[in-house]
Amino acid sequence: MIKPIRKAILPVAGLGTRFLPATKAVPKEMLTIVDRPIIQYVVDEARAAGIEHIVFVTGRNKHVIEDHFDIAYELEDTLKSRNKSAALELLEKNRPLPGSTSFTRQQAPLGLGHAIWCARDIIGDEPFAILLPDVIIKSQTSCLKQMVDLYNNEGGNVIAVEEVPEDQTHQYGIVELSDQINSNASRISNMVEKPEPGTAPSNLMITGRYILQPEIFDLLSKQSTGAGGEIQLTDSMLTLMKEQSFSSLTFKGRSYDCGNKAGFLSANIAFGMDDPKLAEELVPFMREMIDQPLAAE
Repeated sequence: MIKPIRKAILPVAGLGTRFLPATKAVPKEMLTIVDRPIIQYVVDEARAAGIEHIVFVTGRNKHVIEDHFDIAYELEDTLKSRNKSAALELLEKNRPLPGSTSFTRQQAPLGLGHAIWCARDIIGDEPFAILLPDVIIKSQTSCLKQMVDLYNNEGGNVIAVEEVPEDQTHQYGIVELSDQINSNASRISNMVEKPEPGTAPSNLMITGRYILQPEIFDLLSKQSTGAGGEIQLTDSMLTLMKEQSFSSLTFKGRSYDCGNKAGFLSANIAFGMDDPKLAEELVPFMREMIDQPLAAE
C-alpha cells in the first residue's frame, strides 16, 4: 500500500550570505519576487500538491517567517476599518489553516541532511516531501503535484530533475538513470554531486524537490559528515537507494535558483511578465537596457 504524501519539510535556516547586507536583518526567504516573498511561492506549490502540514526548519532570526504565516491583528483591523476587502482576502488566502504548520529549530549549521533530521518527530513514520526554498518553480501544474502523481503510481522515492547544458553539469548534483518509466520519468541508479567536467552521467540536475520515505531519518542519524564538514542528504539517499527505488521526474516547468543574484533577478522578470500591466512597462525597459551597450559601441 502506498501511503499518501501529507507533510512537507522546508529547510529555512540558511544565513543567505550571498545577499548581504540585505539579509542581515531580513531572511533570504522573505526577499520578494514581484509582490510575494520567495517562501510564499514554495508554500503555494506545496499546498497545490495537497500537502496538509508544512514543517519549517528554522534558525536564529527567522521569526519573521512565522509572523508572515500568522494573523497580523493590527494590520487586519486597520484594513477592515478602511474597507480594504481585497487586501484582507489576499492575506486570508495566503494564511495556512490553524495547526497546519510547525516550526522547529536547527540550532547549528550542520548541513541539509541535519536540517531534515531535525523534523523527524513531526513527520513521524510516513513519507514526506522536501522543498528547498531557494528554488521556486514556474509551471502550470505545481512541480510537487507532478511528483506526487508519479509517486502515487510508483511509490518509493522521487526526485525532480531538470536538464542543464552539458558544460554546466559540474555545478550541480546530477542523476544517473537506468530503466525508463515513462516519457518524463526513469529509475535512478546513482547520484553524483558536482561531477568533474566531462564526467557527468547525464545532464539532469537535482532541482531541490524530493519525496522520501521515513527510513531516511534513521540513516541521517548515523550519517557521518561529508563535504564541507556537513551531514549531506545525498549521502543518506545513496544508502537508501540500496534498499528502495528512486525515480526521477523531469517536470514540466522551469526552476529559478533564488539563492543567487542572477536567478533571483531572472525570477522577478519571469513572474513579473505574468502581469500584463507590468509586462507593458517591463518590455520597453528591458529592450532599452539591452540596446544601450550596442548604442554605446
